[in-house]
Amino acid sequence: MKNKKRFFSVTLLVLVLALSACSRHTTTHTMQPPTGFLYGTLYKYLAIPIQHFMQWIALMMGNHDNGFGWAIIIITVAVRVILLPLMLNQTKKMTIQQEKMQVLKPQIDILQKHLRNVNTPEEQMRVQQLMMEVYQKNHMSIMPSMGCLTMLIQLPVFSGLYMAIEYSAPISNSSFLHINLGQSNLILTILATLTYVIQGYLSLYGMPESQKQQMKMALLMSPAMTFFVCVISPAGLGLYFLAGGLISILQQIMATFWITPKIKRQVAKEMAEEPPVIVVDENTFHDNASADNTNQTATTKETTNDDDLHAQLRQRNAGKQKRK
Repeated sequence: MKNKKRFFSVTLLVLVLALSACSRHTTTHTMQPPTGFLYGTLYKYLAIPIQHFMQWIALMMGNHDNGFGWAIIIITVAVRVILLPLMLNQTKKMTIQQEKMQVLKPQIDILQKHLRNVNTPEEQMRVQQLMMEVYQKNHMSIMPSMGCLTMLIQLPVFSGLYMAIEYSAPISNSSFLHINLGQSNLILTILATLTYVIQGYLSLYGMPESQKQQMKMALLMSPAMTFFVCVISPAGLGLYFLAGGLISILQQIMATFWITPKIKRQVAKEMAEEPPVIVVDENTFHDNASADNTNQTATTKETTNDDDLHAQLRQRNAGKQKRK
């Protein structure tokens, strides 16, 4: 479920970029701001305020050549600071979920193994009910937290910044460290992509091997999406991703080496004080199978006894008829 939500958010982001790129293709030569309902609304309420903010920062810096580049970095830092509590809260919930899942894994494995071998809808429903009972009695949510929520929240900023750079001649013609902010830049694209690769591998530190294999494919989506976006976008947007990636590395270091170990110790202490509720074990379905076999054997014995009794009665009746 988590991977599906992450895929949905990445697809949505790519769709927004593709639509913006189509608009860019039709307006690059004239540099006229969009006027349609969708693009016009986005430009009016998102891009124009961002343009004014960036121009104000550049003015405060004395219209320095790198002023708009620093404005993009300041916007990135501001967005990340605002989202920091949400990111830390998601990290906490995800770590608690993972630690509790490790404790409940033996029960979940038994249920999943039995679920693959069920032959009737009734038995399948029973296994699913036991699965829900395992989660409920151990105060676990079946639905994981939405780890891509911060990406969705950044979509308006992403779209507004793209249009602010694209439709403002002073911004698109400016440069930062000799990089033209209005044109795509391969070096900036590679650097931005590498930051998310590093951030992804840091998030795997200390994770069990089984979870690492499940997470690796999902973690490749973020660098791949970053590379695709930066290749077809102005370098100003690549600078936004690069600054965001560097901040993500710092946040991940803090989460990996400070927050996560602290939460793991807390969960371990809670589990020691209140052990998990055992709903199923290796004997759960074995006992049921034994009970079914016992009932079947008893039924067979009853049928055999009835057949023997009928045979004896037939023999007696035959004997009486001969004596007559």
